[in-house]
Amino acid sequence: MPLHNLGRGIAMSHAHMPSPAFLPGLELSRRFYTEAVRPLLEEAAPGIPHSAARIGAGSEVLGYDTERSADHEWGPRLQLFLHSHDVSRHAGRIRHVLAEHLPKTFHGWPTHFAATGDRDIRVMRVTDGPVHHRVEVTGVSSWFVAALGFDPASGVTPAHWLALPTQLLAEVTAGAVFHDGLHTLTPARTALRWYPHDLWLHVLACQWQRIAEEEAFVGRCGEVGDELGSAVEASRLVRDLMRLSLLMDRRYPPYGKWLGSAFARTPAAPRLTSELTAVLAATDWHRRERHLGRAYEIVAHLHNELELTDRVDPATRPYHSRPFRVLRADRFTRALTARIGNPDIRALRRAGAVDQFIDSTEVLSRTDLTRAVTDAVTGIDAHDGPRRAPMTNSRGQRGHRA
Repeated sequence: MPLHNLGRGIAMSHAHMPSPAFLPGLELSRRFYTEAVRPLLEEAAPGIPHSAARIGAGSEVLGYDTERSADHEWGPRLQLFLHSHDVSRHAGRIRHVLAEHLPKTFHGWPTHFAATGDRDIRVMRVTDGPVHHRVEVTGVSSWFVAALGFDPASGVTPAHWLALPTQLLAEVTAGAVFHDGLHTLTPARTALRWYPHDLWLHVLACQWQRIAEEEAFVGRCGEVGDELGSAVEASRLVRDLMRLSLLMDRRYPPYGKWLGSAFARTPAAPRLTSELTAVLAATDWHRRERHLGRAYEIVAHLHNELELTDRVDPATRPYHSRPFRVLRADRFTRALTARIGNPDIRALRRAGAVDQFIDSTEVLSRTDLTRAVTDAVTGIDAHDGPRRAPMTNSRGQRGHRA
């Protein structure tokens, strides 16, 4: 179909656009590529090898989008990948052809994204002129370097893995590839699908260690009359258990907004949700501790079912001579660490991946900063591997008994 006819065939002309029926963003983008973008690409650059996908940031990539998502950065959009030499030769023309000839709306949704004045945030708007589309024309390697700070096709080192927030790993491995004519996009995503086994054990061990550091504090805060502090500690432990459940299920935990939605899809959720909800609803530390104890034992049983280590007793127990029930989660940390075959990984400080020890959006959204803090905390860099022995605090280990 000629360029001018394609645009007229799909576009809808109206001053006030009614709300179209919601279509999940991945499906909208798939249809947008198949019905609108690919025919224009064939006219702009006939036969050009390419890949097309919707990956990266966006609730639709993780499958959590709803009607509400349409208020910003959502709509008919995708990445169009070319060979690097074709990007320099053809990307400008392809962008121009799409701007001039894409339909103004697609399945009722505008293809024009207008600036909002809020950094790089854009929203769908009807336009009479060329569309400011969200078809990103780029190369596979350059896209991954921009997103991750490196190209996974060149290898993924332990330093790379530990410096990548799980939200970012989820964004680049979820979504959908609509066409992979370059045969490089899918292998790059596959390389990041999940941690190598020893690193998975390390990350799991460090997640258990987070629980070990604070599991006694729920009771200790309550004992001194600080119910608010006890509740805050309990909520931190609930979050850690949810993230642990995702890691055990080989799923990258997303950031806070979607953590509960992701957890609900794990095999652990039917067994854990009622206990975790009861922890958060409890008004005194005794109830809080009781429900946490049940949750600990459920997750401990799930750990044993994975058979990653020798069986670890899943029962809670007293915390030394104090009247608190805990799991002693450090037992799971030790069991997992003992199974790590690579001595360099086994020797790493028990901090884990970057979002296990950093909780700042400003840091986690910048790969240059995540690399820097991961290097500083773990003593590992992308080229040389571990550079120094694991470090402890002034007491030789993280203290539990204060």
